[in-house]
Amino acid sequence: MTPAKSPQTMKPATAAKKLGVLLEATPDEFQQGTVTRTELDELLSTPPEWVVQLRQTGPHPRQIIASKLGVTISGLARGGVTEPLTTAEIHDLLANRPEWLVRERATQAEVRREAVRVKQQGEDKARKAAHLARQESQRAAAGN
Repeated sequence: MTPAKSPQTMKPATAAKKLGVLLEATPDEFQQGTVTRTELDELLSTPPEWVVQLRQTGPHPRQIIASKLGVTISGLARGGVTEPLTTAEIHDLLANRPEWLVRERATQAEVRREAVRVKQQGEDKARKAAHLARQESQRAAAGN
């Protein structure tokens, strides 16, 4: 008889990241325990009030702050944002647009444009290669 499989667990930090919440702002019992995959699925599908509140008002982890501001985590650091921010603080930054935020958002926009250009260039090369391969195949078929 095979032993029963134990449920897959994760550290609270991993679960908090998957939930998009700041670990330090979660309840103590969440921070002190482990979270099973089933528990995480439940937290994601029907989040308790504390998860809903943290997602709405914060404080938010860096990756969420960066996403809401349209910058990278490195851009946050360059802008001097090292602590978690609330939703209100993020809205304030978006409303007042400090110089560092304008600069970082412009940098991100340029990175996105360049990524689109490089992708398009790759697609163009692939199309040309496919076209040349079809022509070669047709020539070979015509020569037989």
